[in-house]
Amino acid sequence: MPKRSRTKPSTDEVQAAFQAVNALTRSELPTKPKRKRKNPAAVALGRKGGLKGGHARAASMTAKERSESARKAAKARWKQG
Repeated sequence: MPKRSRTKPSTDEVQAAFQAVNALTRSELPTKPKRKRKNPAAVALGRKGGLKGGHARAASMTAKERSESARKAAKARWKQG
């Protein structure tokens, strides 16, 4: 059986009222507030620490500790899915 296209109005009542009020008052749509820019020095410092974190942790662990950590991570991954 072929699918039938549903005819639905392009806007609901609230949107239609909003557009009517804007047309009558000739006001513009509200604009998004501007985002604050991040401090480039702080971003670089955070990234620098993040790049060496896992390697430094793995280097300081024993083979047994690394194995336990990997086993725990694998269990967590399989538990999610």
